[in-house]
This record gives sequence, structure tokens and C-alpha cells, in this order.
Amino acid sequence: MTPTMKTVLSAAILSLGLGLAAVPAPATAQEVPGAADPSRVAAGRYTADPSHTQITFTVDHFGFNAYRGIAGGATGTLQIDPADPSKASVAMEIPVDGLVTTSAELDEHLRSPDFFDMASHPTITFRSTAVEVDGLTAKITGDLTIRGVTKPVVLDARFTGAGINPMNQAATIGFEAGTTIRRSDFGMTYIVPMVSDEVMLEIGAAFEAAS
Repeated sequence: MTPTMKTVLSAAILSLGLGLAAVPAPATAQEVPGAADPSRVAAGRYTADPSHTQITFTVDHFGFNAYRGIAGGATGTLQIDPADPSKASVAMEIPVDGLVTTSAELDEHLRSPDFFDMASHPTITFRSTAVEVDGLTAKITGDLTIRGVTKPVVLDARFTGAGINPMNQAATIGFEAGTTIRRSDFGMTYIVPMVSDEVMLEIGAAFEAAS
């Protein structure tokens, strides 16, 4: 390589280096507003955010596959004091007409007397009766009412986050919970066991500080 070519090559490398140095480094990803930090929780009354609270239910479909649906539009309240979370209480109401699957025909059938009998019992309710806390998890015992029948259930719950919702500036607390129930306990025996008696419930709930 001639001296002239070396000079040209060195100049090109130097220019490239200076050009790269001028390109700003990628911005650090914005921190998510929620974190599973109990110190972020303020004592008081919170109300369920119906747009971001979901209950999914799963049954066995004829032994072929798991079949899922989702319930939306839940409302309710949470009373909590992080200094003594075992005294927390929660109450939820889920409208039966908020239950949906991937089949409009089945959605309509679920509202019939074969299942939830929406005309007579339009709402599903849960009222906690005791809370046993272990770190960020808890067992929440309560009364679940479906079709006018009330049975005790235990939810395995986990605190998932707290912080300020950037969309509305509301102090928000999030939880996940799950349990398994038998639908026959609530009078829903239609085609058991072809569609399983056991129903797995999974809950993702967001509560906002009451104004």
C-alpha cells in the first residue's frame, strides 16, 4: 500500500470514528411506574379499575383441550393498611353479561339457566372474610356467590405492583390471584363431566386510590 493510500485510508477511518461519536447513545428505557414494593402502598380505600381487572376461567372441553373465557367489567373495593395487611378486606362484583368466550353462541348459552341464569342472578360477588399474609403473597378466604349460592373459597394471591398510573395520575395497586372451584357447587351441572366440573380461575386486578 502506497503512503498516499495509507493517508487516505487513515483519514476515512478517522472520519468514520468522529461520525459515530456524534451519534447520540440510545435513550435508557423509561422505568415502568409500578413495582412490587410495599412501601409504595398508602393506607386507605381503593376501588377496582374495571378496564384493567380481568378474571379468566378455564374448563376441560370434552377431554380434548382447555377452554378459556374471560370476565370483564368487575367493580369493587379494597381496604388496606400496609402496616397490618392481614386486616385488609376486598369486595368484588362481576356482571354476568361481562363473561365472554370466542363463541357468541356460547356466550349467550352461558347466560341461560343451564349456566349462570343471568335473568335471575345478574351478578357474581366475592367478599373476603380473612387474609393470611406471607411476604408478598397471601391466602384470601372469602364467600363467593354465583346463581344465588354462596360457598367459601380461598384465593392464592400475590402483590404485583404499586405506583402512580401515568395515564390518570391515580395511585394504583395490582394483585394476581387464583383458585379452583366446582361449578356443580353453584348449581351448574350441565353436561358434567364432558365439560369439567372443575373450573380454574385466574385474576389480575388493579385498584385505584379512592378520591
